[in-house]
Amino acid sequence: MAYDVIVIGSGPGGYPAAIRASQLGLKVAIIEKESLGGICLNWGCIPTKALIKSANIYDYMKHSADYGIQASSVQHDFGAVIKRSRGVADKMNKGVTFLMKKNKIEVIMGFAKLKGKGQVEVTGSEGTKTLDAKYIIVATGGRSRELPNLKQDGKKVIGYREAMVLPQQPKSMIIVGSGAIGSEFAYVYNSLGTKVTIVEFLPRIVPVEDEEVSKELEKQFKKQGIDVLTNATVESVDSNGNGVKAQVKKQDGTVTLEADIVLSAVGVVANIEGIGLEQNGVKTDKGKIVVDKYQQTSVPNIYAIGDCTPGQALAHVATKEGINAAEHIAYTEKKSTHLPEPLDYNNIPGCTYCTPEIASIGYTEKGAKEAGYEIKVGKFPFMASGKASAAGATDGFVKVIFDAKYGEFLGAHMIGANVTEMIAEVSVARKLETTGHEILNAIHPHPTMSEAVKEATAVAYGEATDI
Repeated sequence: MAYDVIVIGSGPGGYPAAIRASQLGLKVAIIEKESLGGICLNWGCIPTKALIKSANIYDYMKHSADYGIQASSVQHDFGAVIKRSRGVADKMNKGVTFLMKKNKIEVIMGFAKLKGKGQVEVTGSEGTKTLDAKYIIVATGGRSRELPNLKQDGKKVIGYREAMVLPQQPKSMIIVGSGAIGSEFAYVYNSLGTKVTIVEFLPRIVPVEDEEVSKELEKQFKKQGIDVLTNATVESVDSNGNGVKAQVKKQDGTVTLEADIVLSAVGVVANIEGIGLEQNGVKTDKGKIVVDKYQQTSVPNIYAIGDCTPGQALAHVATKEGINAAEHIAYTEKKSTHLPEPLDYNNIPGCTYCTPEIASIGYTEKGAKEAGYEIKVGKFPFMASGKASAAGATDGFVKVIFDAKYGEFLGAHMIGANVTEMIAEVSVARKLETTGHEILNAIHPHPTMSEAVKEATAVAYGEATDI
């Protein structure tokens, strides 16, 4: 059967690409080897947030007396926490199934491989078949990266997938890597009572964030009882016996850490092996598929989006890339009169959903200086926020960075309650080339956590009235 577009992969990039292509009048099929919705809906973004919500509720209940509420004998059911998370993921999976039917997209289950000349070979439970398409969008995503000295066995040395469905709660856990995945699982398991130790190779945790954010999260994690080792590497893991023994090299020597489980959270590697890229002349570089600003690969009728391409490995990036690829195909086919607007990869919000939450966008303070900007920096602590005090969530701050000459909004870095909901303001502001004075003159409601953006801007411009 022939299609206008075949999308390989149904994650947060693939399924929106398929829907947008169908909306634009193209005949579309989507191929998925496992579950509709991909890693994000089934094993990533969504079920992890369900786990985090359970941890949040448990934390609130344990500290209910702080709010004048008495709750005795508060306990959690680890199995029920896991079950709820899986239920949320299953519901989202069914939602994607509905969207495919609604948009008349044919779903084909199986492993897809490029065969050249617009052909895709699919191997599934009913054997192998070949499909034809004028255009192909590769959206194969990524998987947990494995280190040579930290091989995952799925039982005692695990990745993020196993961490979401453990049959029983470990008493202790070593988490290697402190990016978003590692930090979120550290919060969840520590909140539920597991003794957690983070091992980070770089000098600070959440190393892609602004340095002040990293310092604040480390302080809060230690306050919560999480052990944090930076400038440290896991040299080897002995999984013989009941638990694991990890040899960890620090600057002052090597120590042995013992735990029930080691969670490897050292990043994501693209799923590009064995799908026919090389045989069809699709260029790759450093384990990623090379694309242009419209997501076209070196082969004009083949596009690639999401974690298998060089952009940030984030669901919202994949979604926009998928929509752009579909719209570019439609434009090429004269189904649309407008070219899509390419992504600005320096205006992508990043969020980490531990407690306190982290949200950031644009330049860090160090990055702005290195880029040659003369800057104005403002920082507003949530300790000075009326809403944060009322909510009992005074940890953290909002930090904003402006170009001193023109007032350009260069970046924002937040750590605290609900900041992942606040960062969108800065994304839109930067998109509209909003200046610092325009932020000051835009009325923010009071009392809210979000008014901290305006207050931090006031600090940057020497106009603060609340601190």
